[in-house]
Amino acid sequence: MKQRDLIKKLEKAGFEFERHGSDHDVYKRGSDEEQVPRHREIKEPLAKHIIRKWGLK
Repeated sequence: MKQRDLIKKLEKAGFEFERHGSDHDVYKRGSDEEQVPRHREIKEPLAKHIIRKWGLK
């Protein structure tokens, strides 16, 4: 999955960009936090895990 597609799903669910980490970008929604790898393509198992974790579609 493309990184920008995953970020769009997170933002649609209310997550906002918080900061750049060393290898990841951090998105927060209240006390929820998700780290997204800074790669153009995110491996499918990781993308599916993040989508399932937050109930995204």
